[in-house]
Amino acid sequence: MPPPARDAAKWASVLGISTEAVELYQASEVIDLHIDSYIWSRIFSYDLHARHGRGLFGARFYSQVDFPRVLEAELSGATWIITTNPWRSAAGRARAFSRNLQRIRAIFDAAPERFRIVRNLSEYRLAREAGQHAAFLGVQGGNALDENLEALDRLIDDWILRITLVHLTSSRLGTTSSPIRLGKDAGLSDFGRDYVRRLNEKRVLVDLAHISKKGFADAVQVHDSSQPLIVTHTGISGVFEHWRNLDDDQLRAIADTGGTIGVMYQSSFLGDASWGGKAEAIVDHLAHIVKTVGEDHASLGSDWDGAIVPPRDMATVLELPRLVQLMLDRGWSSDRVQKILGDNFLRVVGDLRGA
Repeated sequence: MPPPARDAAKWASVLGISTEAVELYQASEVIDLHIDSYIWSRIFSYDLHARHGRGLFGARFYSQVDFPRVLEAELSGATWIITTNPWRSAAGRARAFSRNLQRIRAIFDAAPERFRIVRNLSEYRLAREAGQHAAFLGVQGGNALDENLEALDRLIDDWILRITLVHLTSSRLGTTSSPIRLGKDAGLSDFGRDYVRRLNEKRVLVDLAHISKKGFADAVQVHDSSQPLIVTHTGISGVFEHWRNLDDDQLRAIADTGGTIGVMYQSSFLGDASWGGKAEAIVDHLAHIVKTVGEDHASLGSDWDGAIVPPRDMATVLELPRLVQLMLDRGWSSDRVQKILGDNFLRVVGDLRGA
């Protein structure tokens, strides 16, 4: 049986928001498209099973999420990420990925009563019926498996829902959007195009966060248009122009496939002060997606613990219901709010892998 929900009125009082906002939050599927906390466990032995405070820097850069706070925040599900170290050899990256996949699965398997790794919509629903947080798994940096397509076939199985093609460095697959890249924007390589086709065959979501504009266009061109594309954690250039953000044409390209766009929480990408803005900025970016391509294509993709500096009024997962209050303050319907909180992403997963 699911555990009893937190007292809505008390939670609302702590956050300084309405009981209505908390009750709507609690009645929703709340899913984060990109949580990067595993990297701290992997490198610095950050214990995801322990409840942490806000760390050395007041929840800046890290200590924004852990398993106890995920449960306390009633976060229904999330995609938890294995991030690729680009400085290893291709064979070394493949070996590291294999080890990390085993390790992250073991971390979740050690808390079976409250957490379950899921691969599709039906498994998600079973986890929620059991009162469990439903954890999808993803890879950031397709160069984890770029030695050849056979390595991709051998090491990617149903456990991986999505792959972010490139990260902060260019790779054999294609060019990053990062301004510190070397050379011109070459887009996707021929191997990168084949890689996208193989992900389509394996029904793994192609994530176009972090990729250059030409690479983005190349991926859209080669991608199977019957499957949804996704951008899991980004800002929106129509609100704030930034190298990390998507323009309106890119929003339309994702929406045309039935995909969704997750807005991230890095304050400087949202247009606020580098050391922490306001959660209102997140809703500004969501609103632009809604205005441009409709409410069926906006989601949440925090990048918690991905060395981000989040809004000061939403520094950790525990403050998430504040977003609901901000959306209600704009007159948004409960249906729209619930789509953004999780229903849009679940539709994408169902469209890709079936009910």
